[in-house]
Parts: sequence; C-alpha cells; structure tokens
Amino acid sequence: MALISAKTILTSLSFFHITLAFFFLTNPATIADQALVFVIGEAMGMPHSRAFESRSPALAFSSFLLLFLGLSDLLSLSLPDEVGLLYHWSAQAPLRLALSMATIFYTFFASAASPLYQNPLASGSRLAHPSAHASVPGYRPSSWGGDMLKNRVFFAFMFIEMISWFWVWVTLKEETRDIAARKQRRRGSQSY
Repeated sequence: MALISAKTILTSLSFFHITLAFFFLTNPATIADQALVFVIGEAMGMPHSRAFESRSPALAFSSFLLLFLGLSDLLSLSLPDEVGLLYHWSAQAPLRLALSMATIFYTFFASAASPLYQNPLASGSRLAHPSAHASVPGYRPSSWGGDMLKNRVFFAFMFIEMISWFWVWVTLKEETRDIAARKQRRRGSQSY
C-alpha cells in the first residue's frame, strides 16, 4: 500500500486548484512571485509574463475554470471506491497526465528557450542553459496566440500538474489491485 492514498493526493490537488482560482481572481501577482515559479522558470529559461501583475478578464475566466475543476474533482471523490477509483480516476489520471505532458513539451520546445532554436555555433552547445532574455534569431512567435502560454507561471503550473497526475496514476494502479483483490475475496466468501 502507498504511503499517501490516491484520494488524499486527489483531494490536495483539488484544493490546490481552488486556491489557485482564488489567487488568480483576487491577486494574480502572488502566484507569479512565488519562489517555485521563479526557480522552475529560470531553470527552463521561460520568460516572465507581466500579464499576472494585474487582474484581467482572462485571469478571471481561468479562475472560474480552476474553481470548476477543483469542485467537480472534489465531488467525484465522494463516489464509492469501486466506481470512483476503478473507473473514473483510472481513466482521468492517464488522460490528464498526457495532456499536461503535451502542454509542457509545447510550452518549452516551441518557445525561444528551446534548444531547437539555439544556434550551436553561438552558444557553444545545444545543451547550454536556455536564456529567455537573449534574442534568438531562428525563433518565430506563433500567430494563433499560443505564445501566451509560453511563460513561467503556466510552465510551473503544468509541471506541478504533470508530477501530481503521474503520482496519482502510479498510486491508483497499486490501489486498484488492492480493491480488485478485496472484491474477489468478497465474491468468494459470498458464494459459499
């Protein structure tokens, strides 16, 4: 059995979403100024976005979506274990992991900090530290608005989501086996 149950991780993740919704609605600069956001953003060379310095309609919309996601996840945790953990969360965890991983890869590899756009002759190595502050001659911003996702707040959020959903998925796989074994023992004891 896991040290922390999947329900505990999912409850914490739901409250994380609700907390982020509150701060995106009331004071979004609080999120952008967090040490974890700064460290992850600097390590990956993601640019700082000034859009989080004041409230905006887009942040209010994001806040509502995070609140909706957090509350609906909390409500679905009240399902019985056989239904919730075996069916609902066993399908949700790998899907959300894949989506967060895809957005992380897009955010990093399509940004100016990507090693794909670095000039190997100028920096000396493709694996040199990415710098969001340097101008990259091969980089062209996307025309469909995807550049708004290429900032350190979004990258840090999706990175935490990816780690959390991977943790949920691994824990769920272990707990699913335990639930299935308990269900099988119950069936065996009822058949006599």
